[in-house]
Amino acid sequence: QVHLVESGGGLVQAGGSLRLSCAASGLTFIRYAMGCFRQAPGKEREFVASITWSGGSTYYADSVKGRFTISRDNAKNTMYLQMNNLKPEDTAVYYCAANYLALPATSRPSAVDYWGQGTQVTVSA
Repeated sequence: QVHLVESGGGLVQAGGSLRLSCAASGLTFIRYAMGCFRQAPGKEREFVASITWSGGSTYYADSVKGRFTISRDNAKNTMYLQMNNLKPEDTAVYYCAANYLALPATSRPSAVDYWGQGTQVTVSA
């Protein structure tokens, strides 16, 4: 059974930083592209960032480029999302995603293979 366990969310002031971690089990980690989506109240779940199985390529939503950095450690089966210069509009539940082979920026949530349970990120003004 596949499990994606997220950690690292919380409450931070605008301009602050958080690092999300997503630990995967029950799948062959190197065969999966990893990513992160977010969902704010009353809005649809949207793509934030993704990384290929090797870590060689990364993709970002325009709204987070230059502020967020996605990475992975294949030896630890873990993905990371470093979020800097956070803004109130970044407030949302953040979900870890795993998709077989690829997870491009155009991916729809309905196409994702596996999801984490979500972690709340709240940015105060």
